[in-house]
Amino acid sequence: MSDTSVLVQMETSHGEILLELDAVKAPVSVANFVAYARAGHYDGTIFHRVINGFMIQGGGYTAEMQEKPTGEPIINEATNKLRNKVGTIAMARTSEINSSRAQFFINTVDNRDLDNAGLKPEMYGYAVFGQVIDGMDVVYKIEQQATTSLEGHDDVPVEPVVIQSVEVID
Repeated sequence: MSDTSVLVQMETSHGEILLELDAVKAPVSVANFVAYARAGHYDGTIFHRVINGFMIQGGGYTAEMQEKPTGEPIINEATNKLRNKVGTIAMARTSEINSSRAQFFINTVDNRDLDNAGLKPEMYGYAVFGQVIDGMDVVYKIEQQATTSLEGHDDVPVEPVVIQSVEVID
């Protein structure tokens, strides 16, 4: 590991995912994710949106579908030229360009339509800030979970997929 990347170990109820975050191309997103990880924010959250053939999203809700409090939104770094390819991790957001907080998603396919394609809100894209370097089998296992609608959310795993801990490896 170099000072240009950060290693993060994510323990889930389905296994371990090792991430390498790109602090050079996505410094704001990496610093944000690391701050939430070090504060214990992700511990006990779930992958609350799982869509087979698309991505798995987590980091914002407890198993009881209670949203965890977050800090202020960060700037969207989708113009960093990192692509939403299989195994990359990106910041989730609303339709507002600069609305990412704690939630993230891991792409399970190449999602070119999520890449930056212009400065208009509908074209701006989602900021990739790292990639899975070990544990894609776990990501795919999570992606295959049966889902339902719950508390106004679609694509929620029937059996909660819990993020037990997210540890920054120094």
